Amino acid sequence: MKTFFRLVSCGVLMLSTTAVLAAEPAKCQNVRMGVVNWTDVIATSAVAEVLLQNMGYEVKQTSAAQQIIFGGLRDDRLDVFLGYWKPAMDKNIAPFIAANQVKVLEKPSMNDAQATLAVPDYVASGGLKTFADIAKFKDKLGGKIYGIEPGTGANANIKGMIEKNQFGLGGFQLVESGEAGMLAAVQRAVKRNEWVVFVGWTPHPMNINMKIEYLTGSEDVFGPLEGAATVSVVTAPDYATRCPNVSKLMSNLQFTAAQESQMMVPIMERKAPADVARLWLKNHPEDVQRWLSGVTTFDGKDAAAAVQVAVSR
Repeated sequence: MKTFFRLVSCGVLMLSTTAVLAAEPAKCQNVRMGVVNWTDVIATSAVAEVLLQNMGYEVKQTSAAQQIIFGGLRDDRLDVFLGYWKPAMDKNIAPFIAANQVKVLEKPSMNDAQATLAVPDYVASGGLKTFADIAKFKDKLGGKIYGIEPGTGANANIKGMIEKNQFGLGGFQLVESGEAGMLAAVQRAVKRNEWVVFVGWTPHPMNINMKIEYLTGSEDVFGPLEGAATVSVVTAPDYATRCPNVSKLMSNLQFTAAQESQMMVPIMERKAPADVARLWLKNHPEDVQRWLSGVTTFDGKDAAAAVQVAVSR
């Protein structure tokens, strides 16, 4: 009888172990991540990648524009995207949400972001403090507003103001460029003490490395509360059902603007994002515990222990 109970107990253990191992199908072991070429998204995506790799997953990052990433989630070519800025990306993601082709996780990964137009502090001191002030200084600004890469919500907002002559901006030109190109142009202007208006946001090292001020009186062009924003994870619509463990990790990833700005500084200084993420995880074990609460490795083991051992080597 004792032998029988031992066999039954072993059988139950084997079934339990098998259930853990079978919690996610083999396809879930390969996580396909969309990444826009913004340093904050690069930083958080690197954190997620390092965590997943040390949990027994394989990660492939694909760098692309927002619309391509949303289309990839719709078409089962991508699984997750850690960079949905709301409201900046609302227009671009709206058709995909309406058609139930993507899913925005309920809890944002960041609550204290901001994105709107900004100027160097000396420009603000010179009188350009609001959106209505921009047109007054058209000559000093060269009639230009510096945006980021084509197709972004921020650029669409600027184009809309120009087309509608909102704030008297009808004669202005939008200069489209990537994040690095825009920042290089702003930094050149600052060195020459020239006037410039550009898309600014936090989290970002620009708030640490440059003295800038955000414009007010935007009339909600960049969203309510002068561009106050949240950042959320977006997945394929059925990803939580198909891959609950990875989805749980994505739901757990919560950052502050201050944290991300700190992560972004070394990345902007050309440090490899994965190396920056590993060092952050090594130096912030409390984040590892928080982010991996209720999460296992792919084979059902303690994820936090596995990651902490890996990053401490």
